Amino acid sequence: MTESDRHHAIVDLLAERPFASVRDLQEAFGVSAATIRRDIDKLHERGQVRKVYGGIASAAAIAPGQRPALPYSENRDIAVDQKRAIAAKASSLVADGDTLIIHGGSTCYNLGVLLAQRSVRIYTNSMPLAAYLGEQGICQLTVAGGDVYREPRLIYGADAVPAYYASKFFVGAQGIGAEGILESHPLLVKSIRQLGDCADEVILLADSRKFSIRARHAVLPLERIGRIITDSGLSDADAAMLEAAGVAILIADAPTASQAGAAYAGAIQGAAA
Repeated sequence: MTESDRHHAIVDLLAERPFASVRDLQEAFGVSAATIRRDIDKLHERGQVRKVYGGIASAAAIAPGQRPALPYSENRDIAVDQKRAIAAKASSLVADGDTLIIHGGSTCYNLGVLLAQRSVRIYTNSMPLAAYLGEQGICQLTVAGGDVYREPRLIYGADAVPAYYASKFFVGAQGIGAEGILESHPLLVKSIRQLGDCADEVILLADSRKFSIRARHAVLPLERIGRIITDSGLSDADAAMLEAAGVAILIADAPTASQAGAAYAGAIQGAAA
């Protein structure tokens, strides 16, 4: 394949997905990381793609006011204290014997770590969480079937809707608006919609930054969300929007954040012991 052919193929690839990592492109075209980075630089200079952390995003896919989905490895290091506080608050909603679905994403991963030593059943499509619970957990674990998608770190099969029903579905979001949970990645859109049909209650775990982020697709309406756990940065306007849709709001406030960091560290130490 010539360089020109590869460039056309990369642009075509981004017509089907909003982001591709350097590793994804290496595997797709069988070339070195250095070659892919040169391709990205040239395509970015011509305005055919957007160069983002860890790979590329479609230039056409991002409308004014929208943000591309960040790679998992970058997103997990943003608002860490808030995410851990939210995860700690979420863990307090779980009772022994509960059957849960925990979606991919960094805040949901933090929740899963806190539940690793609990007597619960967990279904997850998260690659990092499945690996952690498989090695460190005592909970009953069911892992999604299908293909491995290294970005956004999910396991997904188009025909693999689980024969699994949960009392609670914990899910994150790229953004939140009046339309509901917002996502850019088509894979996340599909998996969240499918798993939303497999649970009694949807519980959204999202720090307050998410209310300022616009993404391309509305995934689940606010009316489908039973509760949201967020931080004290939630604005009055966003709180009113949630309440009007019947969403119960739980705040993981600043004192909880420090406690959450200690609980999170203790959970990891306990699992490793």
